[in-house]
Amino acid sequence: MGIGDIADGIVRRVEAVGDGVNEALFEPVIRLGVTGLSRAGKTVFITSLVANLMNRERMPGLVPAAEGRILSAYLQPQPDDHVPRFDYETHLAAMTGPNPHWPDSTRAVSELRLSFRIKPGGLLAGVRSPRTVHLDIVDYPGEWLLDLSLLDLDYESWCEVALGKARARDEARAFLSAMEAADAAESYEELKAQALSGAFTDYLISAREAGYSDCTPGRFLLPGELAGSPLLTFAPLPKPDKTPRASLWREFERRFEAYKSRVVKPFFRDHFARIDRQVVLVDVLGAIHAGPAALEDLRGAMAEILAAFKPGRNAFLASLILGRRVEKILFAATKADHLHQVQHKALTGITQALLREAKDRAEFSGAETRSMSIAALRATTEERLTHDGQTLDCVRGRLLDSGKAAAFYPGALPSDPTRLLKPARDGAETWLDADYGIMRFAPAEITLDPGEGPPHIRLDRAADFLIGDRL
Repeated sequence: MGIGDIADGIVRRVEAVGDGVNEALFEPVIRLGVTGLSRAGKTVFITSLVANLMNRERMPGLVPAAEGRILSAYLQPQPDDHVPRFDYETHLAAMTGPNPHWPDSTRAVSELRLSFRIKPGGLLAGVRSPRTVHLDIVDYPGEWLLDLSLLDLDYESWCEVALGKARARDEARAFLSAMEAADAAESYEELKAQALSGAFTDYLISAREAGYSDCTPGRFLLPGELAGSPLLTFAPLPKPDKTPRASLWREFERRFEAYKSRVVKPFFRDHFARIDRQVVLVDVLGAIHAGPAALEDLRGAMAEILAAFKPGRNAFLASLILGRRVEKILFAATKADHLHQVQHKALTGITQALLREAKDRAEFSGAETRSMSIAALRATTEERLTHDGQTLDCVRGRLLDSGKAAAFYPGALPSDPTRLLKPARDGAETWLDADYGIMRFAPAEITLDPGEGPPHIRLDRAADFLIGDRL
């Protein structure tokens, strides 16, 4: 550990003391991290969550709301002036306006503060006045979360891991050809470095499009202001017998370490390390549709995610001395509205099985974890149709590409998750006994009555698990 790391640790602990004292003596703050893997719907989740917390008619599963203890909920300026505000109003208008459409996804960290006036419960309810509780929602890309695993690797170790994944994916063929044609021991040339980095980036983009979840480094996919910078101009290479100074290997090694110190560590220090509740949105249906390799990759990504968290309870003294700890993590399988409700239990079971194996692999313990199937914005209705003498449980919605209404049957998910997890773990190329389809639906046109948030599936239960105990 270097002097800089020690200093960062001291600063974080001092900041944690200040935050802890303020929360203990004045107004409690819940910092909820929201991230998602491979188009799982972060923006929709946050927008619908906030709308339904402000208008709680559709939130019976949120116990404090059901008991009438949430007197009001309102937006306030966020505490971190250097972080962009989550554009809640624009996203809500996109989802619920006269021509509803999915909002643009966020491509960087953003934040929103929702404050509650809470009526006390229990024996002292009659003598205590209402209190204020703040919910700070931190939105960040799932690709950045997976980057935290890079902090434990040097360049040589990362190259071995990254090349091992690439060789197992068809999408990496062009990059692997370019990599094999390069000589890592030769003198560094910028144009060669850019060509290799570009081929590596193209492979990561294609892999994500194909349904893979673990596509690091994450900033290669979401470069933002770093596009074209040396921090994003490197790629994995096999280590040569000799690595002379000014060689391609040595320069890529330097840039990899710079990426960790100037991109990954600041994200961990400024955002991730301050979170105490976390929801990870997972497109399990998309991974199943993409095939066994994508499902196995998702399982590995979930293990990496769990390994990144510092679990445990936020006892008062511990939070002052050691900083915040992640108390609860929800893994939410999104797009439950793409299935008839009779299949939701199977989807949740598959997600739980993925999480269980991830917990074993990551040797994770301490925080409370849960799996759930949700739809933050319900875009379909359910119906039963008869086809070739067989009754099918379908969903009907407006197709994203054509705008036409259509009924869809995605196939029957197995009640036993091992029927999917075993062939995925064994390296099967396709599902042998079933075909799982997926359809892209547009948001439905809706009319919201006063007090109602957007229609959803189990968003109230998700909110109760994540923040209900603090309200």
